[in-house]
Amino acid sequence: MKTAVFLCLAALSVSASAQDKGTEQVYGKGVVSTELVSISSLLDNASTFVGKTVAVEGKVVDVCAKRGCWIELAGDRPFEKMRVKVDDGVIVFPMELRGKTARAEGTLEAIDLTKEDAIKHFEHQAEEKGETFDPATVTGPMKIYRIKGTGAIVR
Repeated sequence: MKTAVFLCLAALSVSASAQDKGTEQVYGKGVVSTELVSISSLLDNASTFVGKTVAVEGKVVDVCAKRGCWIELAGDRPFEKMRVKVDDGVIVFPMELRGKTARAEGTLEAIDLTKEDAIKHFEHQAEEKGETFDPATVTGPMKIYRIKGTGAIVR
């Protein structure tokens, strides 16, 4: 009996964070905006979008393996991508989203990093992915952009 209750609660928990609508899965608040901004436009004109709500679409190229707290979407130009970071535990993106198309919405953030902070940031990313990182590749302070996500729709 305890197992059945646990399985039922687990199923309710999953459905609360991702609702299946046909072939689409909705995470968090979904996507309200009907106007998409290309990832290249965000990167090229970041200062005009910082602090504003934006919606983007792209193929999911990576997912946080530890907590499911972010996804990275491929841009419309080669080698460009945008990270959509959500509050830990509020939305959980499963690893199975890799390769699917996602539409995500949130506020574009600019994060200024000192050289030391940038090294820590990239060391952490490498650790999450089980990769090696050479701190010598960071030559100075930098700015990174990401979307503080409120929702996504994946198909």
